[in-house]
Amino acid sequence: MHSSITAAYLTRYRSLASAAGTGPDPAPLLPLTGAQRRFLITRHRDRLARTDIVPLFFAFPRGTVDLARLRLAALRLARRHPALRGEFTVLRGTPVLRLGEPSVEVTRVPVDPSGPEAGTAAGATGAGLSDGPARAALLRALLDWPTDGPALRLLLAAGPQDEEELLAVALDHAACDEQSLGLVTEGLGAGYADPDGGEDAPGAGQAEAVEAYRAAVEGQLDAEARAASEAAQRHWAARLGGLADAPEEIGPAGAARSTGMAVDRLPAVTGAARSGVFPALLDAVAAAAHRLDGGDRVLALGYPWGGRPADTAPVLGCFLNTLVHPAPPGPPRPLDALGADWWDDLDHADTPYDEVVRAARSAGASWSGALDGLLTFEDLHRRPPLVLGGTAGREVHLAGRPLAAPIAVSASHGEDLLVRLAWDRERYSDAAAQEAFAALLATLRHHLGTGA
Repeated sequence: MHSSITAAYLTRYRSLASAAGTGPDPAPLLPLTGAQRRFLITRHRDRLARTDIVPLFFAFPRGTVDLARLRLAALRLARRHPALRGEFTVLRGTPVLRLGEPSVEVTRVPVDPSGPEAGTAAGATGAGLSDGPARAALLRALLDWPTDGPALRLLLAAGPQDEEELLAVALDHAACDEQSLGLVTEGLGAGYADPDGGEDAPGAGQAEAVEAYRAAVEGQLDAEARAASEAAQRHWAARLGGLADAPEEIGPAGAARSTGMAVDRLPAVTGAARSGVFPALLDAVAAAAHRLDGGDRVLALGYPWGGRPADTAPVLGCFLNTLVHPAPPGPPRPLDALGADWWDDLDHADTPYDEVVRAARSAGASWSGALDGLLTFEDLHRRPPLVLGGTAGREVHLAGRPLAAPIAVSASHGEDLLVRLAWDRERYSDAAAQEAFAALLATLRHHLGTGA
């Protein structure tokens, strides 16, 4: 009989939650999804590990952003969402959300116009990558994220001669996923537009928000428990049994701290061809990763997928799962074969990551769960813009952000297809990374047609 990791977690959580409020710490405890637990366990095991963060960057005309007004908007948003109200922590080995006060920071970051630059925006010509001392100041501030929070940080920076100011909207990944980002930009904009109106009485609606969050997470946990089936174990064992970790001498372990970025824009994919964009991206990332790896092993490429259970209230949190795509070396595969394998994987998309790793190892994989590359994909039509005082922020992208894998590819599909490759510069030279990016783009064009 297969023993579910999710079921074991729920048993430990319920034991803790039942005792909450009866001891010296009266704060209520809320459960966490599988993705949230992974973030916290990693931090708990390695006190030097960086908090996984999800930052968005927006450029506004200088003088647009009123920090006091933005702070009020952020506090109103936090009061309505338990993920921004309290502390993600590990109690007696069990990850939980301990409710408390709003966990937000809104501040202006000092900019040293003569300070050293952070990161390199390699190959970023015409791609909307912001550069300069304000960018460097924001990146330094984000790298200095306290391990105990806050869950939401709004950081504003501008150099003495800059005509624009940069606003970082950054969240602890345990508090957000793609849908959450839309709730944050929409909520901040609404609160900023009406800072004095509709202010809730203290505590108003908070009990309902807590129950909505609890119901959403418990629904996700139910889905994860059902997905940890013997059939799912067999599927992932067959798919991932050939994985192996990279040799230790290839590069340093842990998150990349010195990174470069290459960027290009391709025409948007329309019509029926849109269904092939994600499988094509997977094969393109595989081409780049193999160009950099230089070996003949099967690489593990991760990508977030999934969402909230049906009829779930719009709460902040991380309800995504990380799926693993095995990428053997070789030329591009036929797109229909890639798509068929991908759809089969999506049938088991709710299987918790730890269960997937266990299945792979049961099939003989010498794989710890470490990823050789990450792919994230965002449909920009789903996220409201950040509008402050009637001015929509222009989203920009910053090189130099820390990475959780040797390479990370981000694709944003809106008016065009924006593709970004970030790499660990302690592992790979900029020249090698540019060659890998060229291989990535060539594979995309091969699958999506000459228009791309």
